[in-house]
Amino acid sequence: MTIEQVIAQTQGHLSKADTELIERAYAFAAKAHRGQKRITGEPYIEHPLQTAFILAQMGLDAKTIAAGLLHDVPEDSKYTLSDIKKNFGEDIAFLVDSVTKLNLIEYHGRTRYRESLKKMFLAMAKDVRVIFIKFADRLHNLRTLEYLPEDKRQKIANETMDIYVPIAGLLGIWHLKWQMEDLCFKYLHPTEYQELVQKYEVEKKLELNQYIEQMATTLSQVLTQLNIEHKITGRFKHLYSIWEKMHDKNRKFDEIYDVFALRVIVPDVDNCYRTLGAIHSLWRPNINRFKDYIALPKPNEYQSLHTTVFGPGGKATEFQIRTPEMHEQAQYGIAAHWSYKEYGSKQPTPKVGWIQEILNAQKNSPDTQTFIQQLRLDIFSDRLFVLSPKGDVYELPVGATPIDFAYAVHTDVGNKAKGVLINNKISRLDEPLHNNDLVEIIIDKQQTGPDPAWLKFVKTTKAKNAIRQYLKPSALNRFAALANPKHWWPRHHNPNQPPEKNKNLE
Repeated sequence: MTIEQVIAQTQGHLSKADTELIERAYAFAAKAHRGQKRITGEPYIEHPLQTAFILAQMGLDAKTIAAGLLHDVPEDSKYTLSDIKKNFGEDIAFLVDSVTKLNLIEYHGRTRYRESLKKMFLAMAKDVRVIFIKFADRLHNLRTLEYLPEDKRQKIANETMDIYVPIAGLLGIWHLKWQMEDLCFKYLHPTEYQELVQKYEVEKKLELNQYIEQMATTLSQVLTQLNIEHKITGRFKHLYSIWEKMHDKNRKFDEIYDVFALRVIVPDVDNCYRTLGAIHSLWRPNINRFKDYIALPKPNEYQSLHTTVFGPGGKATEFQIRTPEMHEQAQYGIAAHWSYKEYGSKQPTPKVGWIQEILNAQKNSPDTQTFIQQLRLDIFSDRLFVLSPKGDVYELPVGATPIDFAYAVHTDVGNKAKGVLINNKISRLDEPLHNNDLVEIIIDKQQTGPDPAWLKFVKTTKAKNAIRQYLKPSALNRFAALANPKHWWPRHHNPNQPPEKNKNLE
C-alpha cells in the first residue's frame, strides 16, 4: 500500500488542502515508525496506510484519515500525543488519543461484554469518527490474523464477533461488518469455512455467474427501452451469512437458494418503483418475499426495494433496487451521512437517525461535560439498547416489550413468540424492557401467527405493521384469494352462505 493509493481514494470529495494534510500525516507516521516491523515481516507503516485506505474508501474527512495514519504513533514510537497536537492540532490529537484509550479495553469474554460495549458507545458518543478509525484498524488486523498464535487468533476473532460486529450492524456499516464476519468465521470455524469455500467458490459461483449474467442482460434490455438509467451487478452473500443460515435452520448448502442477489441502481426513487414493475413484468414475483424499505426504512436508515422472483428454471432470485445515495448508505451506514461542514464539502442528508442527534448535540454543546449530560438526558432518553443471546445489540424505544424485540430480530420470531427470558428469568411478553437487558425469545414452531392482543402494548412500527399484516391480508393476497373460491371465506364463515352476505368481500 502507498500513500498515493490512499489519496486516489479521496478524489472527488476532498480538497487540495485536505490531501496535503493527509500527506503530512503520512510523512510524520513514516518517520515515527521507521525501522519497525510488523509480525508479518512488513514495515510497520503498512498498517497505518491500510487503515487510512479503508477510511478513505468510506469517504471520510481528511482529519479522520490523518488520524488513521497517526493512530499508533503515541503507543509505538518515541513521539507523544503532545507532538501530534503540536503538529496537527487538537482535533486530530483527540481522535488519536481516543483510539489509544479504546485499545486499553480488555476483552474477557462475554461475561464482560456489556462493559466493553458501554465503553465503545461512550467513545462513539464523544466523536463517532473514533469508531470508524477503530473499525478500520481492526479490519486490517483481522486480515493478518494468520501470523498470530492460535490463542490470540481465537481471542481477537471472538472479541470482534461479540463487540465490533454488533456495533457495525447497529450503525449500518455493512461493508465492514460482512468482511469482519467472514474473517472471524475463517478462524473460529476453520473446517466449516474451508468446506463452504470449496462448495461456494468452486462449485456454485461459476453456475451462478452465468445465471446472473442472463438475468441482468434481460432486465437491462427492458430498462433501456423504458429510458431508465441503470447499473446492474450481482452480489453474492458472504460466507458467514450462508453458514449461519445453514446452521440456524439446519439446512444443507444446496437448500440455501438466496446465496446471491441482483442489485439494480437507478437515479431516483420514482425509477426504483418503475424498475420494480419492470422486474415483475418479466418474472413472477413471490408475494411473500417483498420488502419496501424505501417507504419503511430500517432503524439504521437502510433503504431499498427487495423482491424475490422465480427466474429461468423456476430459480428463486432476489433483486435489490436502490438509488446511488441508498447504495452508499447500505455500504457504509452512518459514515455515508457524515457531515463534512467543518471538515470538507460533503453535506449531510436530513435524516440520519440518532447518530445525527449525537453529532448535533456535540456541535451545539459548549463543553464536553455539557455534551455528555445532554446526551444522557436528551439523546437516549427515548431509546433502549438490549442484547440477544448471541450478543447482538438492538435499539428499541423506551417502553418496548419482548414482542417488539422479537420482531426486531425477525418477523418469524415475532409471529411464533410464546414466552421470554429476560436476564435468564421467565418474564411476561408485555414486560417493559430496560437498557442492557439480555432478552431470549422462546418460540413455538407450531404457532401459526401473532396474538391480536399484542397490538395493545407493542411500541415499534415494525411490530405493529407485522402483526396487522398477518391479521389483515394484503391487497395482493386478497387478489390471489379471489382466484381460488375455496379461499373466499374466512375460517369461521360457512362457505355455503351466499356471497352477498360475506362481509369480508363488501
